[in-house]
Amino acid sequence: MAAETKTRYSDKDLEEFRVLIEEKIDKAKNDLELLKSAYMNDHNNGTDDTSPTFKAFEEGSETMSKERNMQLAIRQEKFIRDLKNALVRIENKTYGVCRVTGALINKERLKLVPHATLSIAAKNMQK
Repeated sequence: MAAETKTRYSDKDLEEFRVLIEEKIDKAKNDLELLKSAYMNDHNNGTDDTSPTFKAFEEGSETMSKERNMQLAIRQEKFIRDLKNALVRIENKTYGVCRVTGALINKERLKLVPHATLSIAAKNMQK
């Protein structure tokens, strides 16, 4: 059993990570809904009677804002997908194992980046 705990996290640790990841998924989904509603929302600020120059500027700004929100939404969807993949690794009891070195990823790193699949050492090798 002692050798096994060095090659994977204990069931108790995995359960703690599962709870953390599920909380992050819920928050990420809420954030995604806010981004989508901001993207879909027509922000008419009543500039119909103002100068055409200001209206054109505002429309350009709104388009940039919508594009930015769309980019953020795409990143958020990827983040949620990565977190869900981490849940699968928890089920398979492979969560927290570096896919390059096979060593355990530091717990503090996993708390900050729960979808990490690389240890810091492996990440630094990629640079």
